Amino acid sequence: MLTLISSLAQAHLRADGFDFTPCYEGAEWRIPAPPQGAFMSRDRNVLGEPLTPCCHAPKTGFYRDGFCRVGPDDVGIHSVCAMVTEEFLAFSKAQGNDLVTPRPEYGFPGLTPGDRWCLCAHRWNEAAQVGLAPPAILSGTNERTLEIIPLIKLQQHALDAVH
Repeated sequence: MLTLISSLAQAHLRADGFDFTPCYEGAEWRIPAPPQGAFMSRDRNVLGEPLTPCCHAPKTGFYRDGFCRVGPDDVGIHSVCAMVTEEFLAFSKAQGNDLVTPRPEYGFPGLTPGDRWCLCAHRWNEAAQVGLAPPAILSGTNERTLEIIPLIKLQQHALDAVH
C-alpha cells in the first residue's frame, strides 16, 4: 500500500491536479507501481479495443509505463491520451496544474506543445467545455474515460481514425 507524506500533502496534490501522484516510502519519493493482476492485460480503449501506448518519451501514464492505465489508486483518472497544445497547457496552468515546468523531484520533464500525455479526464472535459481541449488519441484513451466524457465528444476531438 502506498503512503503519502501526510494527508495534507495528499489533499494538496490531488486538489492542484498534478498529473502524477508522488508517493513516499521510507525516505524516497517514487511513482506508484502498477497493481498486480490480470486487469492490466485487459485494459481497453474507448473504442473497445486493446489499449495502445500513449507515449514513451516522455514516459506518461499514472504508472509511467507509457499507457493511460487507470488503477484503484489513480483518483485523478489519468485516462485521456492527448497531444497537448499551447492553449491547453496555459489553461491547465491557470487551473493550478503547471504541466510545463519540469519537476525533477517527481521525474517530470515538463511538457511542450505536441507532447502526448495521459490527462485527467475531468481536466480534459473542463477544457472541452471552454473550447480548449487538446486532440485526443482514442486508441490510447482508456475506456474508463467514458464514465466522465461521452464518446461523441472525444470523437469530435480525435486525432486518430474514428470507428
